[in-house]
Amino acid sequence: MTSLPSRRQHTRSRSSPTVFAQRRRTTAHERLGGQFAEPEGSFAVWDVTPPPVHLDEVVEGLAENPALPPELVRRLFSYRNGHGSVAKRPDLTDDMIAEIIAVDDEWLTHSLALNRGLPHAFRMTLAEHPDPGIRAAAVIGANNASQELFERLLGDADLRVRENLARSDHMPTDLRARLAADPHPKIRATLAQWWTQAPEPVRRRLLTDPEDDVRAAACATYYRRLPRPVPPADLLPALLADPVTRAGAVRHCALGAGTARRLADDPDDEVREELAEHPDLPPRLRDVLAEDPSLRVRLGVFARQDTPESSRAAIHAQILSYAPPLDRPADQVLDDDALERQFMNEMARLEYRTLRLPWVTADPLPYVDSPYACFRASAAMSGSLPAPVVARLLDDEESDVRTTMALHARDQVDPATAERIDRGYRPAKKTRWRPADTFPLPADVLRRLATDPDPRMRQLAPRDPDLPLELIRHLAADPDQGVRHTIASHPRLPPPELTQLLADPSESVATAAATNPNLPPEQMHQLLSLARL
Repeated sequence: MTSLPSRRQHTRSRSSPTVFAQRRRTTAHERLGGQFAEPEGSFAVWDVTPPPVHLDEVVEGLAENPALPPELVRRLFSYRNGHGSVAKRPDLTDDMIAEIIAVDDEWLTHSLALNRGLPHAFRMTLAEHPDPGIRAAAVIGANNASQELFERLLGDADLRVRENLARSDHMPTDLRARLAADPHPKIRATLAQWWTQAPEPVRRRLLTDPEDDVRAAACATYYRRLPRPVPPADLLPALLADPVTRAGAVRHCALGAGTARRLADDPDDEVREELAEHPDLPPRLRDVLAEDPSLRVRLGVFARQDTPESSRAAIHAQILSYAPPLDRPADQVLDDDALERQFMNEMARLEYRTLRLPWVTADPLPYVDSPYACFRASAAMSGSLPAPVVARLLDDEESDVRTTMALHARDQVDPATAERIDRGYRPAKKTRWRPADTFPLPADVLRRLATDPDPRMRQLAPRDPDLPLELIRHLAADPDQGVRHTIASHPRLPPPELTQLLADPSESVATAAATNPNLPPEQMHQLLSLARL
């Protein structure tokens, strides 16, 4: 029989990217009706509503409840079906922390190591823990740790620990620089990607590293931190000659005619993408790249100020018309190159929507009526548009344009406009942000939205802290789980409705209800008793 993975393996935060299979969790109904039922003569542990369907998630939510009494916090130290969330609480006392360390449960201790408020003495204790995952987590949670912690972990034998050190912006410069000489290339590559403003001797060392992966990370087209580093000028010839650093070096080089021709013929799409955006690209090669097989290379030409309108329009049409083939025979398997090309073409469509052009923003008026939404959005970023133009862009047919204009003309966004922009908001990428986060709606609008036909708009109503009780009760029974989730943490949610949401069929709703500080203490006790704590 195959053993289940440990809880710490299942969700090892950022110190391990591996995702393991979900553990089997018993429901509250099973515990009451089966082997976990309360002993005869004990009080009824859940006598108000049906017990939580997702008891483990509810207990995890309870662990984060700021109103959880200290004696109940301690009872959670023996909980083994969760992820140790109680150890991340900001109100843990020194004796509680010591008790958690003494328990020595892997997940609980790992969560404690991630606690950014952990006192220095305890973080130093965890830096000596035999579990390397916990030592790695101690680095992640270290915001303003002393040099002593970083010195202690700098020579750690585990790659995860040193990799997290290489990522840490809180590490002292002199110690972080020593990682450029780490014996493992993965650590040096991580340092190159994350420490973009490293001292020049460190950058030079990484740019001339004997390992390809390290040099590629040090001279790349994408970094984990901004601003992008600029290679020393004397290294550019070697970086351009090196296939693994060539793409990252293109934007920094002086583009002579011979160099431009060689780069235009480079088999690496990424090299040609960078060339397409180079300000000194000769017109003849620009026109060649406008017909490049890679849609991302063509997008680079599209975004150039000197691109003829006929070419720009043709590329725009190609971007909008591109779609991955849907009628490919079932037995046809794409090779790696074909799959990558298809993925990159799809990325080009996304990049087109988020494209913002500084040269358009600098001179916006000629482009406020552009047929290209990204041009209109770039124009909307200007802070000098006349009021009539602002009004027109606030009413643009594209959500990105309307939202961008609102963010750059906040004094011209009234509640009606803010509601309209939020209602039609359609982000290019998945994001939790929405316009109402920046443009709060007045209470009368929020109360009207409580009965809006669109559940996404009903989710805004709980932002009114004084929402009438009848509307709160109405939202607590909403058929949409997203609406119930937003009302579950409302400060005026009555105890009966709050208790009912603890038994909600949606995990996220039940968890949110458990974090509500208004949860009656007696129900907190009942939840822990139900979990056998």
